[in-house]
Amino acid sequence: MTLLTPELRDLIASGPLTHVTTINADGSPQVTVVWIGLDGDDLLSGHMARYRKVRNVERDPRVALSFTAPRDRAAFLNPYAVLQATATVSAGGGAWDLLNRLTKVYVGPDVEFPAPKGDGFIIRYSIERVGGVGPWASR
Repeated sequence: MTLLTPELRDLIASGPLTHVTTINADGSPQVTVVWIGLDGDDLLSGHMARYRKVRNVERDPRVALSFTAPRDRAAFLNPYAVLQATATVSAGGGAWDLLNRLTKVYVGPDVEFPAPKGDGFIIRYSIERVGGVGPWASR
């Protein structure tokens, strides 16, 4: 059974900036903002270098992702999603292509990802729990 409801898939496809929390070597949290995309029941993010978040996931795959829905001024508490996941890192290609695809969502349909093409890293997030406020939240 997938945890990604149609409403949550639509929200992800709309291009929310996503906070990814990883665990530093000393146990402290490390938070960064990334672009995410869907691949079946998993989420993906692309990275052109071995940034701290990539190294953290290689060492400890436990992550949390959070993002808000578009602002609803009629709602007292705006809808948002918090996803707990296990992440894996793949090296050796595809990151630039993923980032170029996500550029079309996050920046504009005619915009190319500005970094030079290279291998980079893809982080795949396998969702284990969904929470937050909205139709996707666990009841």
